[in-house]
Amino acid sequence: MTKELNIGDTIKINYRFTEKDKQRVQAFTGVIIAKKGTGISATMTIRGEASGVMMEKIIPLNSPNIQKIDVIKRSKVRRSKLYYLRNVVGKQAKLKRKIKKKESQK
Repeated sequence: MTKELNIGDTIKINYRFTEKDKQRVQAFTGVIIAKKGTGISATMTIRGEASGVMMEKIIPLNSPNIQKIDVIKRSKVRRSKLYYLRNVVGKQAKLKRKIKKKESQK
């Protein structure tokens, strides 16, 4: 799962919460700005908008509460940590799209 998730990818993650005796699933969309650790303790930091406020969530990659992760778009970045996105707003926070090359037919 972690091999196909890269820094700069915009993802939608469905995370299961337990409130008292019932469970619900919450979707969160954001950009992966950091990945830390390896193995069972690996985490990723996702920055996204929720209720009109920019939020960052630190999510363990091997959490049993993660139901599904969808990659919405891939971006080309040159940094391993995108902490500079915290200080920019609007169009400055846009990341370049990564274009997949097609294999030429022989």
